[in-house]
Amino acid sequence: MPSGPVVIAFDGSPAALRGLREAAALLGPRPGLVVVVWEAGAAYDLATIPSRSLDLPPGRLDLRPAAELDRALYADALELARRGAAIAVSLGMPAEGVAVADEGSVRDTLVQVVREVDAAAVAVGKHAHGALHDVLLGGTAEGLLRHAPCPVLVVRPVSPES
Repeated sequence: MPSGPVVIAFDGSPAALRGLREAAALLGPRPGLVVVVWEAGAAYDLATIPSRSLDLPPGRLDLRPAAELDRALYADALELARRGAAIAVSLGMPAEGVAVADEGSVRDTLVQVVREVDAAAVAVGKHAHGALHDVLLGGTAEGLLRHAPCPVLVVRPVSPES
């Protein structure tokens, strides 16, 4: 039986906030780990686009601004995770927040974190994307249902009827 925390996927969106609140309400006595997945290295990709199209060697580019932007993106992700953890704590769930660099996809990264911490469960808020979006790009919630080695709490979006 898993002995780790409840992993809560968090991106600051209303869907993620709803998922966090429901996880805290339902699973609150167990500690939470609020995880923000961020795209590490994206700033470097942006910085090298002109050199690729002009066939310039990468050494001619000053990558310091990209490194600064990458650090800023990490700091923002960490701050968002800490805010999510503070919300969980305010709802009675002891929690900490972490920012984790992506491992190809948000789903793959979350599954890796779930395994590493021996998570008791993983919670995610379902975004109100259409079926075509989920088919073409894949849905994180659906991917977690298929690949997470622990129970998955998927919190559906609020509908006008509810």
